[in-house]
Amino acid sequence: MAHYQQRGQIPPKRHTQHRDGEGNLYFEELMGEEGFSSDSSLLYHRHIPSAVKDVRIWELPDHGTTPNHPLRPMHLGLHDLFPGEEWKSTDPVTGRRLVLGNGDVRLHYAVAGEISPLYRNAIGDECVYVESGDAVVETVFGDLEVGEGDYVVIPRATTHRWVPSGDEPLRVYAIEANSHIAPPKRYLSRFGQFLEHAPYCERDLRLPTDPQVIAGEDAEVHIKHRGPGANGIAGSVHVTPHHPFDVVGWDGCLYPYAFNVADFMPITGKVHQPPPAHQVFEGNNFVICNFVPRKVDYHELAVPVPYYHSNVDSDEVMFYVGGDYEARKGSGIGIGSVTLHPGGHAHGPQPGAMERSLGAEFFDELAVMVDTFRPLEIGEAGAAVDDGKYAWTWAGGRRR
Repeated sequence: MAHYQQRGQIPPKRHTQHRDGEGNLYFEELMGEEGFSSDSSLLYHRHIPSAVKDVRIWELPDHGTTPNHPLRPMHLGLHDLFPGEEWKSTDPVTGRRLVLGNGDVRLHYAVAGEISPLYRNAIGDECVYVESGDAVVETVFGDLEVGEGDYVVIPRATTHRWVPSGDEPLRVYAIEANSHIAPPKRYLSRFGQFLEHAPYCERDLRLPTDPQVIAGEDAEVHIKHRGPGANGIAGSVHVTPHHPFDVVGWDGCLYPYAFNVADFMPITGKVHQPPPAHQVFEGNNFVICNFVPRKVDYHELAVPVPYYHSNVDSDEVMFYVGGDYEARKGSGIGIGSVTLHPGGHAHGPQPGAMERSLGAEFFDELAVMVDTFRPLEIGEAGAAVDDGKYAWTWAGGRRR
């Protein structure tokens, strides 16, 4: 996203000498996408960013998946994944459990109270939705204070850690891509500025503080990368001779940021608007949308809930995080639920929802949706909290 920023101390010209007060050179690092052909930032380190003293294997949580076969829609209760006070000894990175995934994107869930290790995802960008709780996301670029309703977009290979704050559990829904994640191209000018029809803009993005410099030796960085593990995903730990948070300044168009769902301005119409009106981000072969509290259709004969639709080209995943989702009443779905409506299956409102919605002027609902353009498979967490009966709710709740 070409929105230039500058933090801390940088030299007047790029790729030129930059020294500290004692005359020592800082080490310039270019962090860039698409092989020097897309957005990038220049970071100035006190120490050599390539230095590693030791490496070992990080045994990742289960990243295996099983096909959705025979094909069926599913209802998954994510709030059942971390019972009791298990969250107090869980962190938001190593404690993630895989709900659904494919070769383009993986959807994880965690409930956490512990500080995560230093971490970077070398496979793709992450978009982490904070369902509830508060945290500081410390990064090499600076810190982000985040809380309920925040999307936190973290570029690939950004070293960071999550520091939960407060007494309540931090609940996070982590969307891990095999690509970059950015605002939809149709929201942006050819130079990268948000256009007037976009439902959010630069003013809504919260950017990192000035970078912090932490002294210390022998830091451990957990790295998720391509490799021999389940679905081609592996983990390693690098031991570095100095703390990676040693950046004195940076500038460029690549950095982490936060965006709160309450700042999304919903696009409404005289009749029901299709899901692209709710889109917030996109990645390779998937999109992220959000359904927020909003006025609904004002045609005198409008049916406010969605029409039945077949996902010809995509699987649809909905994470219900707030309000009262009108189209799903009577299905058992509530806050913390995830539904999977796979490609090849027509879906829509539960029985009776269409009639109940007639005359409605406002929907109080909040949900995060991910549509994928390749089939999703079921992770260990998804299998653990499948209610086993959602598929039959349109037929009166009975399986033959």
